[in-house]
Amino acid sequence: MRLVIQRVSEASVTVEGQITGQIGPGLLVLAGFAPTDNTASLTWMCRKLVQLRIFGDDNGQMNRSVQDISGQVLVVSQFTLLADARKGNRPSYIGAAPPAVAEPLYEQFVAMVAAELGQPVPTGIFGADMKVRLLNDGPVTIVLDSPA
Repeated sequence: MRLVIQRVSEASVTVEGQITGQIGPGLLVLAGFAPTDNTASLTWMCRKLVQLRIFGDDNGQMNRSVQDISGQVLVVSQFTLLADARKGNRPSYIGAAPPAVAEPLYEQFVAMVAAELGQPVPTGIFGADMKVRLLNDGPVTIVLDSPA
C-alpha cells in the first residue's frame, strides 16, 4: 500500500462535473493498493495517517496531527501510485492490486479512517475518471509505504 498525503487548506474531487468529496483544512490522501495488502497493513497505515504530526503547533513546529486539529481527510483511490517506470517509457501496473481486490481494500481503509477520526471521510469514486483540486498548505507532501 502506498499513500501520498498532502496537507491542504481545501480539496475536492469531481466526477462527471459533480463534486463527490470536499474538505476544508486537513489531508488529501491518494491511496494505491497492492495485492498483498491486508487488514494488518490497512490498520497500520490508518493509524500512521491520522497520527502523522504535520500540522503546526502554537510555535509553528509540525507537532500536531489531523486528529489534533480536528481536520478532515479526503481519500482518493489511485492505482497509478504502484506504477513501475524503471524500464522503458510506459509504466507497468503489475504491482497494483486488480480492481476486485483493491476496491474492498479501499472501502475498508476509508471506513477505518472514518472510525479513527470519528467523522465521515469524503472520497472519490473508485475506478472513475476523477478531477482533484487542492490548495496544498506548506506545501507539505509525504509518501508513505506500508511496512510490508
